[in-house]
Amino acid sequence: MNVEAASERGRLALSSEQDSFEALFKAEYNRVAGIANRVLGDAQEAEDVAQEVFIDFHRLHSAKAQYAAAWLYRASAHTALNRVRGRRRREKREHTAAHDEAGQALDPQSIAEANEERRVLRTALARLPQKPAAVLVLRSSGLSYSEVAEAIGVSTGQIGTLLKRAEAALRKEVNRESSE
Repeated sequence: MNVEAASERGRLALSSEQDSFEALFKAEYNRVAGIANRVLGDAQEAEDVAQEVFIDFHRLHSAKAQYAAAWLYRASAHTALNRVRGRRRREKREHTAAHDEAGQALDPQSIAEANEERRVLRTALARLPQKPAAVLVLRSSGLSYSEVAEAIGVSTGQIGTLLKRAEAALRKEVNRESSE
């Protein structure tokens, strides 16, 4: 009887954890994918990043953890930035052709300029250290100062300063990228 009772308790605990994870997934998926999309500019790749982040979280942590949302936001930003870095290296190695978007718009020159601006910004963002990059991505994704602070593990009072420094570093990198 003890073995059966223990088995039943284990099954209930597993079911409860699965229910908690499902609730966490439903509550946070859109924001996690949105953060990744902000960095990547590609909704499909952002969904891949979100899936990867949730799988990693599920494997490593309890869905009931108080830090769950903050961990997911930070992991989404870091994973997406790593993809940008990897993409940049891959593009340099393979000398891939630019995306064919000319048929989708009326002004190919404007499309080319906008694509170049996004490329410069993403490359500059990828050159920043992880903490400043995460602050920029999380804040521009709509997170409040307190949510950003929780996600990166600092006090709310530090976010304003970190954000200003990150913006200055990003401007410097954009100027550097533009001049290369």
